[in-house]
Amino acid sequence: MNKIEKSWYQPIGILNIALLPLSALFWLVSSVRRVLFKFGIKSSYKAHVPVLIVGNIGIGGNGKTPFVLWLVPYLNSLGLKVAVISRGYGAKPPYTPYQVSEQSTPEQAGDEPLLIFNRLGCDIVIGGDRKASIEYLIEHNEPDIIISDDGLQHYQLARDIEVCIVDNERRFGNGLLLPSGPLRELPGRLKSVDLAVYNGSIKEDGYSLCTSGIYSVKTGEKLKAHATKGIAISAIGNPSRFEKSLRANGITITQTKHFADHHLYGEHDFEPYTNQPVFMTEKDAVKCQKFAKENWYFLRVDAVPSDALIEKLHRLLEKKGIIGHGI
Repeated sequence: MNKIEKSWYQPIGILNIALLPLSALFWLVSSVRRVLFKFGIKSSYKAHVPVLIVGNIGIGGNGKTPFVLWLVPYLNSLGLKVAVISRGYGAKPPYTPYQVSEQSTPEQAGDEPLLIFNRLGCDIVIGGDRKASIEYLIEHNEPDIIISDDGLQHYQLARDIEVCIVDNERRFGNGLLLPSGPLRELPGRLKSVDLAVYNGSIKEDGYSLCTSGIYSVKTGEKLKAHATKGIAISAIGNPSRFEKSLRANGITITQTKHFADHHLYGEHDFEPYTNQPVFMTEKDAVKCQKFAKENWYFLRVDAVPSDALIEKLHRLLEKKGIIGHGI
């Protein structure tokens, strides 16, 4: 995390104030853009199937992926065939739209899309053109509903349901827009979304992240026996939550190493650590499996929504006509 990013979660200082003119410009441009779409001056693409966006108003580390990993099977349980689209941040696919498969590499698919595919085996397509991705899925996979992993601010795409994930611990940082703060839109945006979901809250609109074991990076298998002391390495938006979870699972962290979010790992990144045990997230693990050692582990986490949140989501799906009443 660089100096500017650190300042987002501290009391407002000189650096944040110095960047305020750029934040004002960001607000002006984004506000004008939003108004243009609102009044139909710029047109949005409306898909022939329902689109549910899982996004946020801040930068990274809000817990979208664990929620998507829960949401897809939940919608499946209601009898819906679900597909996912993602921009595939940092990915370099051979072409787009690109459907993630068992042959896909982390370089081609990106870490989060590959993680979703590995976990769920669902249809997932990446590409910067969300319209093209949706039309590809409709033609080749015939889904009942499409989840857009991120894209809350992508107003070119009309949406049936907006879900905004909020990190209950970090919330909105200093409450300022980029680059003075971590926000892409002001907190008032939550009033217009269909569902604001708080990651790390046990209240009715929240879900908790529960660990479900230590796994081998090399084999992907859950382990009963493993090292209990080692280095914590991560390339995620909020590494402190991961490290706290490791300690809660009895792991003694001897050293931490943070890379930029979505960092594409290579063997050279681990050269300083020789044969020491390494602990990482599942998102990191999908990028390290090919060259992983026996004593590299990842901590798996799962989103566990409150009963009230599940009920709210179910009623919302009924209200939008995506499922029938009484399902």
